[in-house]
Amino acid sequence: MRTAYYLFRVGVELLALFFLLLFSLCCKSFRQRKFDIGLGPFPLINNIYHKRALELAGYSAETFVSQVWHITSNFDVRFDQHWLSRNILTRKLLLNLYIFCWSARRYRSVIIYFDGGALGQGTAFLWRLEPYLYRLAGVKTVVLPYGSDVQVMSRSPNLQFKHAMAVDYPQHRTRHRHIQAMVDVWSSAGSHIVGGCEWVDYMHHWDSLMIAHFSIQLPDVACAAVDQPVAHGPLKLLHAPNHREIKGTRHVVKAVEELRREGLDIELVMVERVPNEEVRRLILEADAVVDQLVIGWYAMFAIEAMASGKPVICYLRQDLESLYVATDLLQDFDEIPIIRADVFSFKEVIRKLHADRTLLSIAGNRGRGYVERHHSIEAISLAFSKIFAKLIGPSKGCGRTSADK
Repeated sequence: MRTAYYLFRVGVELLALFFLLLFSLCCKSFRQRKFDIGLGPFPLINNIYHKRALELAGYSAETFVSQVWHITSNFDVRFDQHWLSRNILTRKLLLNLYIFCWSARRYRSVIIYFDGGALGQGTAFLWRLEPYLYRLAGVKTVVLPYGSDVQVMSRSPNLQFKHAMAVDYPQHRTRHRHIQAMVDVWSSAGSHIVGGCEWVDYMHHWDSLMIAHFSIQLPDVACAAVDQPVAHGPLKLLHAPNHREIKGTRHVVKAVEELRREGLDIELVMVERVPNEEVRRLILEADAVVDQLVIGWYAMFAIEAMASGKPVICYLRQDLESLYVATDLLQDFDEIPIIRADVFSFKEVIRKLHADRTLLSIAGNRGRGYVERHHSIEAISLAFSKIFAKLIGPSKGCGRTSADK
């Protein structure tokens, strides 16, 4: 049955290919596009922040998605509400073709991830041709990684992470060849490739290197954490076990239970599959945020906490820190205000923090400044403006955010 469907899909795509080639060629002649940049079609919350960063740089931008997840549905164009999504047959066979054509006609450039654009979602072979079709249409492609889209585990030097992926996502192995092919295709044919985080392990090329492209709207100072951790009483830890083995959750739980048996007053709060607004509320109630103990770098959860003035506990690989210091993205090895801990040292780190709460205050007080320099809308806006000035020219806008409209 699966083979029959695949062959049927190949036949449909072969018929569609001629139309896509002709449509893309025609698109190249259109000089006027409605927006400078489109961001999609995956429903990543990063795109919402990236849109604001682009608008701040003076570019017109729009987010579009083929589906939504629980984190947020606040995107400009939602194709899950399009009439082609109402029927399973049209959704499987026609929707992605339509989204590609729609985006190629609408945008001068697109920000996508290594999953690809619309044609990267479920097509039999058109995903291999998508970067070339965009190029034929005169659309510049900026390709960002976010995690599982680039994680070719045979390229990872981190054996703990490789084991964690096998535990948390055993089906990831079935996508190994496809992910590797996607990384190689887009790295070769994308207009501009951005590297960062631990994603550099899996990539053979990047045009721009960033510590991480994650951006965030900084909360008002009045809404950020101002209370200092109390010197006595329970130490309240917040942890998000959405990838339990990858985050090192069992090591976190084990260490906390052992410390409790020793008489230390520690409260561990777990947050999973809740809206981003609820995550921010829980961050403000915690004394410290435990990010992850395996991957070797931080992501959005840690950035949200630092932006709110909360200390973060996380494992940072020294070789990655060395890369970002050597390339002048970090001033020095002490710039990241994260309390270092891995699966082996986490228990003793928590013991030390429980005894000396001033360490939490020091890390928390430095966090917001670090996020302002590297992950604020303004910081990412500057990085993006340099990229798009080369690709599509300087912005013609005056630099407005959505809130100004």
